[in-house]
Amino acid sequence: MTDFVELDVRPVLRAGGEPFGQIMETVQGLAPGQGLRLFAPFKPTPLLQVLGSRGFAHEVTKLGESDWQVDFTPSASTGARTGADAPADLPRDGVWPAPVREMDNRNLDPPEPMVRILAATETMKKGEVLAALLCREPVFLFPELAKRGHGWRGAMESDGRTYRVLIRIGAGQDASK
Repeated sequence: MTDFVELDVRPVLRAGGEPFGQIMETVQGLAPGQGLRLFAPFKPTPLLQVLGSRGFAHEVTKLGESDWQVDFTPSASTGARTGADAPADLPRDGVWPAPVREMDNRNLDPPEPMVRILAATETMKKGEVLAALLCREPVFLFPELAKRGHGWRGAMESDGRTYRVLIRIGAGQDASK
């Protein structure tokens, strides 16, 4: 039986705040085998994919007219985020080539960081690695990278304010496809 840490983001959202950082901080603080029980005023569809790619299964329950409970249960080890849909030939042992390009997108407003990163990937060669710094986890970038056949790894830096993502270009796919 999974032990759940409860997090209610409804007050944060009602006050006009953004709870994503708090959610990810809670997830990172989970002990092995612990799950997250999230309460929200809507079904957090993008979050289902984000935590699914981190090894969490989910069960969604509508509690009322506009309240939702989502239980995220660990189904694999958690840790640094790796593209779940990344091509199979990406090394999973931590050995990637050194980045050939680095970008600091921390001072840009969305969607500019994603636009800049995707544009940069178009100019790079298969197998090269791009490193990017962001002010939050780029949850909408990951599906776009997967569609283009790129792999990625990312995690929040120890400062708690910088997300570093490494993107390996076109690994596992021919650029003409």
